[in-house]
Amino acid sequence: MQLIKNQEFGGERPLYASHDLRLEGVTIHVGESSLKECSDIEAEDCRFEGKYVFWEVDRFTATNCYFAESARSSVWYSRGCTLRNCQVDAPKMFRRAHHIEVENCQFPHGEQTLWDCTDVHLSHVTIAECDYLFMHSTDIRIEHYRQDGNYSFQYAKRVEIHDAVINSKDAFWECEDVTVYDSEINGEYLGWYAKNLRLVRCHITGEQPLCYCENLVLEDCTFGDDANLALEYSTAEATIKGHVVSIKNPTSGHIRVETLGELIIDENQKQPADAVVEITNP
Repeated sequence: MQLIKNQEFGGERPLYASHDLRLEGVTIHVGESSLKECSDIEAEDCRFEGKYVFWEVDRFTATNCYFAESARSSVWYSRGCTLRNCQVDAPKMFRRAHHIEVENCQFPHGEQTLWDCTDVHLSHVTIAECDYLFMHSTDIRIEHYRQDGNYSFQYAKRVEIHDAVINSKDAFWECEDVTVYDSEINGEYLGWYAKNLRLVRCHITGEQPLCYCENLVLEDCTFGDDANLALEYSTAEATIKGHVVSIKNPTSGHIRVETLGELIIDENQKQPADAVVEITNP
């Protein structure tokens, strides 16, 4: 493997089509496509300032690296992507990329990140300013995670999340086959139009959560004081601990809740309209 150490590069495609290359203490200044169409790249203690860094790359690892805000759209159309202990100030990271591992990284400007990606694993990751995160991505596993940004996980499929704090309006819209364990989910209109969404021991806040859902499962979840008008037009099997302010027009299934402020059933309830709402601690 060729070693490049403590050097600086800039301009367009300075290391284009490199293979079996290790970078240590390297700075890539403002430019474009510094490592495009490469394979088997290792980068440690490097600084990336130019955009489109890892495009069409097969297998790369970046450790203790910094991606400046100007390094936008750094990982597109690549396979076998690993980031460890990195600070990523660049937006629009990861687009149409596959086999992604991200561990102990921070993304303070993560908008439009992880679109149309597959086989994604995040651990001990924090992402902020991340509107439209995970759009159309599939086969995702996440643990020890914090997120601040709206419209996340829209159209995502086959997702498993553990120990997360997700602050996101309109999270999980039209998602499919998603399970979230032991997490806090804050934001209005959670999970509308989702299919096979399962929340286990989660705390949910925000208005009108979990409406228009198909095959929704809630296991030992709790709801905040602002989580009203829940479960409208949803089919659900739910066990909810504590108090829920209001449930409106559930379609079918069995909903068990310890205490309920108001059950609203009106002429707009959709068929089959056979949902059972059981108060378990009246």
